[in-house]
Amino acid sequence: MEDEILDFDIPAPKKLSMIERYGEDLTANTYITNPAIAREEEIKKMILALLIPDKSAILVGKPGIGKTAIVEGLAYKIQKGDIPDSLKDYKIIKINLTSLLGTNTTDGNEELKLQVLVDELKDLEKTILFIDEIHNVIGTGSVNSSFDFANMLKSGLDRGTIKIIGATTDAEYNHYLVRDRAFLRRFEKIEIAEPDQDTTVKIILGSIPRIEKHTGVKFDYSPFVIENVIAFLVNMTSEYKRMYETTSRYPDVSFALVSKMFSFALFDNSPVIRFKHIWETVKTCKSIYPDVLEKEKKAFLVQFASHLKEENVYTYE
Repeated sequence: MEDEILDFDIPAPKKLSMIERYGEDLTANTYITNPAIAREEEIKKMILALLIPDKSAILVGKPGIGKTAIVEGLAYKIQKGDIPDSLKDYKIIKINLTSLLGTNTTDGNEELKLQVLVDELKDLEKTILFIDEIHNVIGTGSVNSSFDFANMLKSGLDRGTIKIIGATTDAEYNHYLVRDRAFLRRFEKIEIAEPDQDTTVKIILGSIPRIEKHTGVKFDYSPFVIENVIAFLVNMTSEYKRMYETTSRYPDVSFALVSKMFSFALFDNSPVIRFKHIWETVKTCKSIYPDVLEKEKKAFLVQFASHLKEENVYTYE
């Protein structure tokens, strides 16, 4: 009896998805609170730019002012359905350019990862690509600058089949992106200003439930006390008190102190923040000038004297 030859249909290997492998779907994340508190105007401008058929959006502003949070705020709105019908059910995919450098081999064929991503984007519907530090697209992808990632994207941007939100700083925008006017004209520039002190306080107060959820530590005081503490931390990191202007700006520079406060509680295995943790945060602050820090320490001891006394906080160094 002759051996039967079985004919199996072997499926072709699935082509590697750059989006699935290197992207993060911001619209699939779990948000404890609105990540873009008090940034409604900036989000509105970004939405209006994305609604223009052949335009994308680029957020430009100083480091640490919450450009990524604004994009996450748009993702949050999409989740909630609080968005124009034209953008409903869209996904926002955050991509890291450095992970897409080099080549990928499929069926023995070597391809640029960036080109594979561009081809993939053309076939995707209702997808917005978020590229932080978008100035890196200029010259990225090839030693030949005439075939860089920016040029790969241009035709898709023109047709509106590729939508992008980019983010960069003022300095990098002026140094890198203005060199490629053809790429830049596909974008609406949205200038993001540093929030003022009152807005920064609102942003941080609204974000405390998220920090509590992530750390498992509670900021267990009355709303009045919590607001006074946050207002103090924000004020002590105001613009002209910051060390050599090398640190971040609002809200990040103040968020750093708030995060440190929670860290001191975690170090003590404390389920709640106490005034000893707040005092440690204030006195170890490295983002402001040393002479300013001394003044802020004295001001803290005066403003919160009753709480420090009630909790027997040792304040002498």
